[in-house]
Amino acid sequence: MNARVHRCGERAVLVELDRLEEVVALYDALAAHPPPGIVELVPAARTLLVRFEPPAHHAAVESAVRAVRPAGNRRARDEQVVIPVAYDGEDLAEVARLTGLTEREVVAAHTGTPWTVAFCGFAPGFGYLVGGDPRLAVPRRPEARVRVPAGAVALAGEFSGIYPRESPGGWQLIGHTETVVWDITADPPALLRPGVTVRFTEVS
Repeated sequence: MNARVHRCGERAVLVELDRLEEVVALYDALAAHPPPGIVELVPAARTLLVRFEPPAHHAAVESAVRAVRPAGNRRARDEQVVIPVAYDGEDLAEVARLTGLTEREVVAAHTGTPWTVAFCGFAPGFGYLVGGDPRLAVPRRPEARVRVPAGAVALAGEFSGIYPRESPGGWQLIGHTETVVWDITADPPALLRPGVTVRFTEVS
């Protein structure tokens, strides 16, 4: 693991890595056995922000991060979320064309493998899900939509995701869910957080 560690303000370090898989592995290892003083881990596609509180300090946290030896496989999580989906998305036929699958095979592939939230971003409550059927890797749309409705279930690259609220977006839409993934009155507000396992099920 080729980690570049940078000081980030007075109480954080930013760890740069080469691959998302390395970010996930380091996040899992630190979440399972957090070094003293670490209070928050914020993963992204190629970075992991590690926040700490005194008496921890930059040098100690950097040393602890570099000493971590992530496991090869993602550790099992107790938290699993089931998301019912109506597979009626505007881009379902296009995803079938891009993958060489039928529309029914796209649905079977999306529901047949558990996904895991790798990191969050883009909008509050938007989780980037990985680990699904590799046949579903498709490019973003050539042009983004001005409005994607809340609850839209989509694919882009290796990821799947659920739009937490209406917003612009360029992912391929394959369905929609009534499940609320971002609720500011809930604790925590985000249903999909790093490490949570997601299973999609089909509803009519």
